[in-house]
Amino acid sequence: MREIISVSTSSREELVDITVQVQEAVARSGVKDGLVVLYVQGATAALMIQENWDESVQTDVVNLLRKLIPRGVWLHDQQDGNGDSHLKAGLVGPSESIPIIGSRLGLSQWQNVFLCEFDGPRSERVVVCTVIEDR
Repeated sequence: MREIISVSTSSREELVDITVQVQEAVARSGVKDGLVVLYVQGATAALMIQENWDESVQTDVVNLLRKLIPRGVWLHDQQDGNGDSHLKAGLVGPSESIPIIGSRLGLSQWQNVFLCEFDGPRSERVVVCTVIEDR
């Protein structure tokens, strides 16, 4: 089964929790045990599994990437000013795979799935959610 999860973002750089949408897609699939594969379309967004308990972790991720990959110093900035966004997205990566165990995401108590926006705000980011059943 495949579903599209549509996400809007409100800042240039932010982590948006999409765990509920992913779990709902898994529930609609009816798969009890298997794998969900997530892929974000776009060259300036990424996906990350990260702690959900303390929002400071998400802020720390954004701040770390800002320090590692600053704005305005990359060749691509001459084109459209978002060279850092492409590098951050490439470093974090566009996909995540999560086991499905007993119809639930196999995440720990402290893990959630986040869309990483590096070139927002955007009215729509598309996450392709593919659910595969164990046989």
